[in-house]
Amino acid sequence: MRTFGPFEGRQRNDSLWLDPFVRKVAAYMHEKGLEFELKGTGFPNHSPEFCEASPFKKMPALQDGDYCLADSSAIIHYLEAKHPTPSLIPADPQARGKVVWFDEFSDTIMAACGAKMFFNRIVGPRFIGIPGDQDAADLAERSELPPILDYIERVAPEGDGYLVGDSLTVADISVASPFVNLRHLRTELDESRYPKTIAYVQRILSRPSFAPLVESETALLERTAVPAE
Repeated sequence: MRTFGPFEGRQRNDSLWLDPFVRKVAAYMHEKGLEFELKGTGFPNHSPEFCEASPFKKMPALQDGDYCLADSSAIIHYLEAKHPTPSLIPADPQARGKVVWFDEFSDTIMAACGAKMFFNRIVGPRFIGIPGDQDAADLAERSELPPILDYIERVAPEGDGYLVGDSLTVADISVASPFVNLRHLRTELDESRYPKTIAYVQRILSRPSFAPLVESETALLERTAVPAE
């Protein structure tokens, strides 16, 4: 199988995640034990293969033989149906509904806030060569991020628990992924205000499915860091 992610050609492909949606699918596929190849989209001149898999240039996209599909959630639901074990989307109706909710919460509410911060502070100026809107990034961090973190703190499990049920699900993968971007931004989380969130995210991101991705991304950003004036 082949997945398409950002920035092909700048660095080795195994360092090119950065996007929370690409990272989510990659971590999911690692948890399922699925082999895949990451290919860049060819941005800004998108490759014909990527455009065939994703007509509206939505990232990530999947090419599985002759079958193509775009959108991280659609890809995961396809793979879950094709490779049902180990199960990462529960069959129980209420549990499944919660997993879908957390996935949607991450993809829309969390991502909308995180994109304003990450694009304007890192992606735009460092990888595309356009100035970021620092006011928009600051406003998102100041006004949008705290209610999101407050919600996660309310629902985060104690100890070794998970968001839904007693084992890892797509809910945990989806919610944890955007926190990698916050790490790259060196966003400080108040330990007294978000103790459960910090512990939970650290545990999920320490899993073998996530840890190598985080390490590769961190190395990439260190290599492309802008020297201090």
